[in-house]
Amino acid sequence: MTTAPWRDPALPAAARVDDLLTRMTLEEKTAQLYGVWVGAATDGDGVAPLQREMTADYDWHELITLGLGQLTRSFGTAPVDPALGARALARAQRRITAAGRFGIPAIAHEECLAGFTAWQATAYPVPLAWGAAFDPPLVEELGRHIGRDLRSVGVHQGLAPVLDVVRDPRWGRVEETIGEDPYLVGTIGSAYVRGLESAGVIATLKHFAGYASSTGARNLAPVRAGVREFADVTLLPFEMALREGGARSVMAAYNETDGVPASADPRLLTELLRTDWDFTGTVVADYFGIGFLQTLHRVAGTEAEAAHLALEAGIDVELPTLKCYGRPLVAAVREGTIPESLVDRAARRVLLQKCELGLLDEDWTPEPAQEGPIDLDSTANRALARRLAEESVVLLDNPDGTLPLAPDTRIAVVGPRAADALAMLGCYSFPSHVLTHHPEVDLGIAIPTVLDSLRTELPDAKVTFAEGCDVSDPDTTGFEEAVARAAEADVCVAVLGDRAGLFGRGTSGEGCDVTDLELPGVQADLLDALLSTNVPVVLVLLTGRPYALGRWHGRLGAVVQAFFPGEEGGPAVAGVLSGRVNPSGRLPVSVPRVPGGQPWTYLQPPLGLAGEVSNLDPTPLYAFGHGRSYTSFAWEPTSPPTAEIGTDGSYDVTVTVRNTGERAGTEVVQLYLHDPVASVTRPDVRLIGYQRVALAPGESKRLTFHFHADLSAFTDREGARVVEPGALELRVATSSAAVRHTVRLHLTGPVRTLGPDRVLRCGTKVS
Repeated sequence: MTTAPWRDPALPAAARVDDLLTRMTLEEKTAQLYGVWVGAATDGDGVAPLQREMTADYDWHELITLGLGQLTRSFGTAPVDPALGARALARAQRRITAAGRFGIPAIAHEECLAGFTAWQATAYPVPLAWGAAFDPPLVEELGRHIGRDLRSVGVHQGLAPVLDVVRDPRWGRVEETIGEDPYLVGTIGSAYVRGLESAGVIATLKHFAGYASSTGARNLAPVRAGVREFADVTLLPFEMALREGGARSVMAAYNETDGVPASADPRLLTELLRTDWDFTGTVVADYFGIGFLQTLHRVAGTEAEAAHLALEAGIDVELPTLKCYGRPLVAAVREGTIPESLVDRAARRVLLQKCELGLLDEDWTPEPAQEGPIDLDSTANRALARRLAEESVVLLDNPDGTLPLAPDTRIAVVGPRAADALAMLGCYSFPSHVLTHHPEVDLGIAIPTVLDSLRTELPDAKVTFAEGCDVSDPDTTGFEEAVARAAEADVCVAVLGDRAGLFGRGTSGEGCDVTDLELPGVQADLLDALLSTNVPVVLVLLTGRPYALGRWHGRLGAVVQAFFPGEEGGPAVAGVLSGRVNPSGRLPVSVPRVPGGQPWTYLQPPLGLAGEVSNLDPTPLYAFGHGRSYTSFAWEPTSPPTAEIGTDGSYDVTVTVRNTGERAGTEVVQLYLHDPVASVTRPDVRLIGYQRVALAPGESKRLTFHFHADLSAFTDREGARVVEPGALELRVATSSAAVRHTVRLHLTGPVRTLGPDRVLRCGTKVS
């Protein structure tokens, strides 16, 4: 038997794909450019914007005779037993390969923002909690675990991570981001990509680009970011995740920037991404994003015009299901209004990726490697979820040592988040994302609440409970009981926060944007009522965004912040309250003092800071990078306070950190850059390095930051990325507002224009 060249694994992938394309009809090539969403709802509430209006009709059996590019969310659409789901996916793949002339399977993709979004799969902390942990190696391990689970059931592509940088914390999807600093987002996001890709799963960077900079923090609203903000803040994490993480896919964003939708922008999706950054993978549409060029953006008059704009810009695959890239595209090519070369270009990229995955090989099989039950919430997964949750909890304040709680004290646990398992989960966890449509189905995983966990953690304590109020309902009739329970206790633990949901069905999550940063509902009034008892109140926040806390500053016994910490978040928070866990989380977003005056993040030039020109002071209550511990640390700088290097030079900043307390703890040492004078305005400070340092009582370690002048680069007036000579300050700090040591550098030599090979990361060494 003669094997066609495209089936020969000994040949280069490019040669195989070129041979295959010559054999395919226009319809068969086009079929590789869309996904199909089997079982997607076309009535009622969906899990994607305008899902009901945008889902197309098709005949599955007829459709797959042409082949198929992708299968959308076989596990993430409805609750299905993992083993049964794996077999069903394999069965669908066998039907696809049997129906088409070439027998090419589809790429199966799933959401994996905070774990595999599937029933009975581990629900990990949300990405904002990853940022709070400041621990790239741990996040890389997280990506590897999630990737292995995806592959075990036949999934090839994961739609994560989100690399949007928070620009306005009122935006509903803040919980899905890693934080408000591009270096933190880039380093943590790259680690997740490495982990996912190491398991053989295609990581998909989203949302490219500018999505989080929406006007008024409204989902899908226009973006009016300047050229330099876009280049230096928005794009940096994507470049890092491609260069350092090795991501093989990018998702085009919904938004438009200065009138040009990202899904129709060749300068973004082709010139920058492919020409400047040498990206060779696939660009996929965000769900219905191509159709939105016609229906929402109104830059296309027909579905065929939308397909033309998207293909020309560089989108290779229409997700989640066919609409514009189906019959409208084929007809337009036949009519000569869309060049077939655009179809060929996209199909070639898709087929190259399938070749890399082994999907063009004759011996490929869809059968899951494991027979029998499949455990997507293994003991190892839960241990990892617990560790990440513990590292991500931030102790914001503990002025009088109220924490840790005494083991035999009387504790009144109050609040709408204390006894609700869903309080731990973000909107892209399966229980919050899908199970709300299936109330008859159980959660599928064990999720201890804060109340249950605290009772387990402190078995000798007398723990009472009152809900007090709902998350968002205005009813205050529960206040009386809550106040009574608090008055009877030695300490009150008020567990307040968000309910994750979609499109207005929650207080945090996609499409759940807010007008200000006041706690939802009447929770602020409940907290005031509890404080009136004069019993020490420990505020525990389980949220998807930061909320303004200035109203209670100086009145609370302690403040603990957890950003949707996942299925093991209850024990993690209880461990911090009891003292079993010494908190080491640091804020990935600033906590504001007042609810209004937004948007604001710490990346502000001089006129963005407090000053005499305005009566509004935007200074946060707790700064980016802030977090306290139950132990104390002493820092001793060991590098000279001044130095001179070239604009292409490097310098090592060293500091010795000692644990001066009586218990083990972890300090998070942060390195910030201050540029006193530049040719364009610059942020007063910005993060350029960080390192967790774990220390036993009395132990000390030496930390070295390897600073390169490239890390001071920015986009100049002509749009070039440059390093300018002159003065710089490197500030070693515990937060963006708490500097421990400053090194003053003077950069000498010419202005340097940097290319794509510039240094992106500040290396660290702990000895």
